[in-house]
Amino acid sequence: MRTITNINRKWAFTKQTTEIPSAIDPKWDFVSLPHSWNALDGQDGGNDYYRGTAIYAKELDKEDLPEAERYYIEINGANSSADLYVNGKKYAHHDGGYSTWRCDITEQIGLKTMLVLAVDNAPNETVYPQMADFTFYGGLYRDVNIIGVSASHFDLDYYGGPGIKVTPTIDGKNANVEVEVFLTNAKMGQYLQYTILDAEGNTVANVATDETKIHVTIENAHLWNGRKDPYLYTAEVNLVEDKQILDNVSTRFGCRTFEIDPNKGFILNGEAYPLRGVSRHQDRWGIGNALLPEHHEEDIQYILEVGCTTIRLAHYQHAQYFYDLCDETGLVIWAEIPYISNHMPGGRENTISQMKELITQNYNHASICVWGLSNEITMKGDTDPDLLENHNILNDLCHEMDKTRLTTIAAVSPCPINSPYLQIPDVVSYNHYFGWYGGDTSMNGPWFDNFHKTHPNIPIGISEYGCEALNWHTSDPKQGDYTEEYQAYYHEELIKCIHERPYLWATHVWNMYDFGADARSEGGENGQNHKGLMTMDRKYKKDAFFAYKAWLNPEPMVHICGKRYIDRVEDVTKVTVYSNQPAVELFANGESLGVQNNNGLPFFYFDVPNAGTTHLVAVAGDLKDESIINKVETFNEAYRLREKSAVLNWFDITEVEGHLSLNSTFKEIMGTLKGKMLVMGLFTKMMSQTGGEKKAAGFDISAMGGMMDMLGGFTFIRLAGMMGTMNINFTKEELLDINAKLNKIKAPKK
Repeated sequence: MRTITNINRKWAFTKQTTEIPSAIDPKWDFVSLPHSWNALDGQDGGNDYYRGTAIYAKELDKEDLPEAERYYIEINGANSSADLYVNGKKYAHHDGGYSTWRCDITEQIGLKTMLVLAVDNAPNETVYPQMADFTFYGGLYRDVNIIGVSASHFDLDYYGGPGIKVTPTIDGKNANVEVEVFLTNAKMGQYLQYTILDAEGNTVANVATDETKIHVTIENAHLWNGRKDPYLYTAEVNLVEDKQILDNVSTRFGCRTFEIDPNKGFILNGEAYPLRGVSRHQDRWGIGNALLPEHHEEDIQYILEVGCTTIRLAHYQHAQYFYDLCDETGLVIWAEIPYISNHMPGGRENTISQMKELITQNYNHASICVWGLSNEITMKGDTDPDLLENHNILNDLCHEMDKTRLTTIAAVSPCPINSPYLQIPDVVSYNHYFGWYGGDTSMNGPWFDNFHKTHPNIPIGISEYGCEALNWHTSDPKQGDYTEEYQAYYHEELIKCIHERPYLWATHVWNMYDFGADARSEGGENGQNHKGLMTMDRKYKKDAFFAYKAWLNPEPMVHICGKRYIDRVEDVTKVTVYSNQPAVELFANGESLGVQNNNGLPFFYFDVPNAGTTHLVAVAGDLKDESIINKVETFNEAYRLREKSAVLNWFDITEVEGHLSLNSTFKEIMGTLKGKMLVMGLFTKMMSQTGGEKKAAGFDISAMGGMMDMLGGFTFIRLAGMMGTMNINFTKEELLDINAKLNKIKAPKK
């Protein structure tokens, strides 16, 4: 019988050498897996986290392993490339940091066996991802196991797969189930015992045969029906010889149908099932991507609390345990490979191998409905023949490997809607940030309506939308201010937009949780992207979290926004309440400020007199929520954004009435001839800073017109801070000089 021995405990670790050791050096650090060496420096900003090779070493005692004829080492996550050495001999190399891979090490197993994994997350031009807005944490950050099997066993070599493939198809009330297994070193006289079990453990089918593929019928099949009823069957297969079980595999699966209609959206088991949810990165504060099972479980519970029906698992293959949780809870999943931002001509084979691993390892998960080919890959243009060919190859590969699922892409906002790139997958989604990266929130609906009208046969969704929020506050929220109040307003407006457009096949907030992005230097807390509905440590639910909970989760709730915004200067202040109940009444120091009725959306706005200390109570049916506000004479500066390590903050900049400044938006500056000339001169300087190649961090500056249009809502000072991620930096003197020049230019009339 198969045995799985976890060997996470006590690995010797160092970043100080690339030499492959023959013995454990007692001076090295000792760590237990999962482990990432960028758990701290990958989240503190500066874009200076260690990217290179680190060595993990462990001596294995034969007496700790169960008896077996063959031994495989199984690595579930080594980011991003790794070399395996056994007793000093190089055994395997693997490229791709997010998938499972294995190697047969039987010939080297002795009384003592030295295992060494040289893991490397250094930049290169062949392994994805290399350019993206998240930290590429290095490490052995998932489980490492030793699998013991008989000489004849279910396959362990093919792209890290489980050796079993289950394909259910619905025929009326029944499910026709194809079960296929893959064998290594099968022999005459051996046979396979197939068993199908229902969720209660009852046997539905039992077949003994020497065939590696069978078909059985489940009569009156219980459907996997999303969050309403995520019912799972189990397929078990034993490899038998002389009545002895040599090896066994099992997998859960769900019986369901789905389709994606360009007008009706997502349809599950013949009924409309709106996919409204979030995207998720797998990292956490202080531990990087080295998650434990309880972290995955907590992440799922918060996503369920919001009321989501879907998750986009960005931008890579996630842990098998998380996919299992999605199966169990009924969440519909978009699974993708990290083919992101920058198409690399030398990376084609890596996109193919990562896609093969993604599909092979995850084929049986009922939750997965679409395979994602790429994300924002047209940053430098959408007509590159090599890029298009790469996508056609991936699209064909997905359909060849999996006849049951569809393909999709996440297109970057400036990608033209008539792009040949958009014609490749089955369905399309866009990453749009109107109202944060330029434009305003009102632009979202008309944009999608225009796409839908122009391409009535292409299902369209929103793969990313969101804005950043930290613990900054204001009664006058504005685009780009990083306040919790603007984030709440932004998501209220996007919820209204989505609510009115049922044709959107799926919508995914970017992001459920703040996540590590070491190159970022904005919002006052460097090293993170703060678009999450919750903080990276999962300790605080931002107000926008409750906007979605009120919209999507039918469980009765009421929430007063702005609990961290206590001190307020205005005599009458706006207070927002979220509730999914028919009506909300707000009391201020016991006095009713009136009852507001639900008008189809769960947002209620009250004008509250602000004098002294006011105790607020929102009442919705039997539910209550409370908060406090205080009247103050001057604005509490603790609520105002101060950029960490910023050369200048926006409130330190000289302004001349009726004229431009660094606090003007990029759109305002480009709306004047002199302002445009000034900006173009700065672009020329940027090009010279990057060696005259017209590139910064891989982006072709001369081809960034569409991106710059999208960034029009940013102030110049914010854009200047963000350009640090492109290795373009301004000194304080340079910024003050630019501001002086802008102060001489009249602002365009509004």
